[in-house]
Amino acid sequence: MIEIKQIEPTKANLRKFTQFQIDLYDGNPYFVPPLISDDVATLLPEENPAFDFCEAAYFMAYRDGKPVGRIAAMINKQVNEKSNSKDVRFGFIDFIDDPEVSAALLKAAEEWGRKKGMTKIIGPLGFTDLDHEGMLVGGFEELSTMATIYNYPYYAEHLEKHGYKKESDWVEFLMEVPDSIPEKYNRIAEIVKKKYNLKVLKYTNRKRIKKEYGHALFHLINDAYKDLYQYSTLTERQIDYYIDVYLNLLNLELVTLIVDENGKLVGVGISMPSMSRALQKSKGKLFPTGWYHLLKGLKGKNDRVDLLLVAVHPDFQNKGVNALLFQDLIPYYIKNGYKYAESNPELETNAKVQSQWEYFTTRQHRRRRSFAKKL
Repeated sequence: MIEIKQIEPTKANLRKFTQFQIDLYDGNPYFVPPLISDDVATLLPEENPAFDFCEAAYFMAYRDGKPVGRIAAMINKQVNEKSNSKDVRFGFIDFIDDPEVSAALLKAAEEWGRKKGMTKIIGPLGFTDLDHEGMLVGGFEELSTMATIYNYPYYAEHLEKHGYKKESDWVEFLMEVPDSIPEKYNRIAEIVKKKYNLKVLKYTNRKRIKKEYGHALFHLINDAYKDLYQYSTLTERQIDYYIDVYLNLLNLELVTLIVDENGKLVGVGISMPSMSRALQKSKGKLFPTGWYHLLKGLKGKNDRVDLLLVAVHPDFQNKGVNALLFQDLIPYYIKNGYKYAESNPELETNAKVQSQWEYFTTRQHRRRRSFAKKL
C-alpha cells in the first residue's frame, strides 16, 4: 500500500525530500546531483523570492515506511495571469519504477491543484525558468549538467500511462570547440559591430559588474525570454537574489556583455566550466569534502564548458549579435582547454536560437519534454 504524506516545508524535511532523489540515482554514471542546500533554498518560502507570487505543496510517497517517491505542486500566479490560464505545475518529481507510486504522487498534485481552482496540470517545471524543467525523453546515456534534470527512461512511460500528453519539447546540443573562431563568425561579428556601433565589455571585478550591469543583465533576460513557453518575469526581489547567487560563482572571463554606443546592454553570453563530475563527487553536499571537488571543478582542468545563458534584446535578434558573443568567448574556451560546449535546453520550435550553432560541429544529444493533463 502506498501512503502519501504532505510534508511541512522545514529545512530538515526538505533535505530529506532532496536526498531521496540522490539516493534513487546512487551509482548512476549519468546523474548529476544538485547541491542539497541549493534545492532546499529554492523550496523554502522564506528564502525563495518567487514565493511572492507562487505557492507550493510537497508530497512524499512511502511503502512500509520507506520513501519511494516525491513531487512538488506549484502555482505561479504571475504566469497564470499573463496567459489567462489556471495551471498547476508539478516538478521535483522522482519515483521508483512502480506505476502505483507515480499514480499516487501525481494524484496528490492534481487534487491539490483542483482544490486551488486549477483546471490543468503541467510539468515538470519549477517556480520560474531559472529552476530545472523538462523531463528527459532522449539522451539517457549522456552525462547530465548542473542546470538540467536527469531521470530514468521509465518516467515518461509512467506519465503517458497516467493520461499525460506532450505539451512542449526542448532539445540540447553538444558542440565541438573549434581550434579557431569560424571565419564566418568573424566576418559577421565585424559587420555587426560597425553597423550597430556595438562593443564588447569584459570585467575582472565582481563588484563592478554587479553594480554596473547586474540589474541590466536580468532585465535583458526578461526582455529576451518574455514570449517563451511558460516564462515567468523576474521581479526586482528575484533579480537581487540571483545577482548574489549567480554572479559570485562565475569566471568573468566566460562572461561577455555587448553594449550599444550609449552603454545599453543588448546581449550577454554566460558560460561556466562543467560542474557535472565535481557535483557527482560531492554527492550533493558541501561538507566535509564536497567544497574541495566543487572548487576543483571551477578552477581545475576541464574539457567541457556549459553555455548557461545567451540572451539578446528583441531589437537585435537575428542581426548577428550572437556571432559577436562567440567571437569573444571562443578564444577563452581554447585558452582553457575546453573541447566541448553544452547548450542549455532550447525549445524545439525556437529556430532563432538553434541557428546560432550552424557554424559549429554539433550533435543533438538530449531531448526533454513537458507534459500536461486536464483536471
